[in-house]
Amino acid sequence: MSSSKHLPATTAHVRITHQSWQNGKIEGEVSANDFQWQFRWRFRKGQLTVEPSLGRALIQEPLGRFLEQSDYQLEPGGDYSFTIRAQL
Repeated sequence: MSSSKHLPATTAHVRITHQSWQNGKIEGEVSANDFQWQFRWRFRKGQLTVEPSLGRALIQEPLGRFLEQSDYQLEPGGDYSFTIRAQL
């Protein structure tokens, strides 16, 4: 039997470093396998900035979905994780 029916999955780890409801932004770090990024999410404008650019295309969309679903539960210093349906 082939395991090709199973989608690849990678766990991404998120740490919130700064949050400002007044300014409408959340900042933090996200890592998956050997990749690590810094992000800033301006949730009132729906803007997600991810740096550096290496591997950004793989993380930006799933990170955005995670943030939109979890925004009110996220707290500075908190560690969170979500699954990406891709092999990084």
